[in-house]
Amino acid sequence: THERLCRFIARESESVVVSVGYRLAPEHKYPAAYEDCLSATLHFLQHLQRYGVDPARVIVCGDSAGGNLAAAVSQTLAGSSHLPKLRAQILIYPGLQALDFNLPSYQQNRGVPLLFRERAAFYVLQYLNGNATNLEEVLEGSHIPVDIKLNYGKWVSPD
Repeated sequence: THERLCRFIARESESVVVSVGYRLAPEHKYPAAYEDCLSATLHFLQHLQRYGVDPARVIVCGDSAGGNLAAAVSQTLAGSSHLPKLRAQILIYPGLQALDFNLPSYQQNRGVPLLFRERAAFYVLQYLNGNATNLEEVLEGSHIPVDIKLNYGKWVSPD
């Protein structure tokens, strides 16, 4: 489904794009998808010579939940001294935080298809544990203890 986009990104960025299939929620709960993406990326980076790839041309990319996975893989590999450094990460409408679904971007786009605010929260719950029974709590923001909200407020806030 993403081949044309992957080819475009590879061409425009003069990089190599490998599209990774990963296990999907709710059948496969977190961290299955992350482990799949990390494993595929590690394998690729460890065998670049076999694939004839210049180590300076490797990027990771993902959209939606894949954007979250690309960011997580990038962060995991950032401190690795025994692997080539990633050239870049490209995140296309990534799901990067589930602390607050009341931030301005969620409010401004709450009725914009494809990912309505409620649907985004539902998918996050499916990804994490396959159980969306506390969807209302998540939308209200009562799923996060106050001390954690205060801790992360400087990064996740309307300001």
